[in-house]
Amino acid sequence: MNAVRNPAVRRLADWSAERLRELADDHGTPLYVLDLDRVRQNYRRMDDAFPEAEVYYAAKANTARPVLRALADEGAGIECASAGELARVLDAGVAGSRVHYTAVNPPDRDLDVAVRLADDHPGLTITAGAADTLDRLAERGYDGRICLRVNPGVGAGHHEKVATGADAKFGVPYDRAADTVESAATDFEVVGLHAHAGSGISGEDLSAHRELVSRMGDLAREVEDRGVELEFVDVGGGFGVPYRPDEDPLDLAAVAGATREALGEVDATLAVEPGRYLVADAGVLLTAVNTVKEAGDGVVVGVGAGMTTLARPALYDARHEMRNCAADAESRPDREVTVAGPVCESADTLGDHWLADPERGDLLAIGNSGAYGYEMANQYNSRPRPASVVLDGDDVRMARRRETIADVTAVEPEDQA
Repeated sequence: MNAVRNPAVRRLADWSAERLRELADDHGTPLYVLDLDRVRQNYRRMDDAFPEAEVYYAAKANTARPVLRALADEGAGIECASAGELARVLDAGVAGSRVHYTAVNPPDRDLDVAVRLADDHPGLTITAGAADTLDRLAERGYDGRICLRVNPGVGAGHHEKVATGADAKFGVPYDRAADTVESAATDFEVVGLHAHAGSGISGEDLSAHRELVSRMGDLAREVEDRGVELEFVDVGGGFGVPYRPDEDPLDLAAVAGATREALGEVDATLAVEPGRYLVADAGVLLTAVNTVKEAGDGVVVGVGAGMTTLARPALYDARHEMRNCAADAESRPDREVTVAGPVCESADTLGDHWLADPERGDLLAIGNSGAYGYEMANQYNSRPRPASVVLDGDDVRMARRRETIADVTAVEPEDQA
């Protein structure tokens, strides 16, 4: 299952169907499977493409502790989007000096946690995306390391809902950023600038990414001219992966070259924040067919996984390649079917796919599920979240046990009438 080569993308066909059936038999379905060797390969490719940059893994893509530890051991820093992620990463043993906390409009309780953890873990950097956030940090007595998130006015990504660079929700407006940095430097140790174009950026979006980086280079030079010494300029991540089998992988060398050229000469170190790129093709979601139903001119294939297990198709109209892993699948004719989950919503579909003619009991594998799969899983319809395992060479380890209905109701007071 673990290729010796380090190809730019791992296709669903590269996974051993026999091995996936064994995992499903041992751990049940739905089941997330993530290969740590592939995560390491993806990190090394990113690190090679950006040899003079700092690579920070965007933990929101997959916070499984084995993933965090594997990437930290490879040398990655970790970027956290919430107090919960921050606690997870530090509990996993990552040094505070390798952690960035980049929250959006953080609630008071999150800032309380971040300030406390920054005191306990020297070197931790807090990124603020609003002057109000800086004021709230000062009110809490924080005077440590600060990075300013900037809204560069340039967005890109696979869906309008993730093109953050042009969304007013994210960051200090570009034309106010230099003044905000200069003012903040009187109360904090300002160490960096941050911006992020969006998520799932492909080669088609390279011009937008280049424009964002160029603006950040100009801003860094202006800030440095005002006497503020920066350690890094973080241009975010969002590096896309091909979700369809006919899509080419991202030309990472071209992206890296364009990034360095667009940034220009700055004293600060370049930083990037890949998330999806490091874990997406390292993971698959396994689910069993429970219903095959003729419906008009089509066929609906019901499976155990749905929008509560994998939210991306319902949320973003995302496409995930699918494969029938039945032992005799290669001998069956392909058939176009609609794959639907068990949730009482019309949105609960995993798309139309050509599959080896599905039968009840077959095992289906859903590709590129390592990023934002388990992280977005939820308990809607009171459905317990799935189990997750990681592969590390020949070893299989449980990353998250399968929830039970008792887990779903555990937060409710027992004395309710």
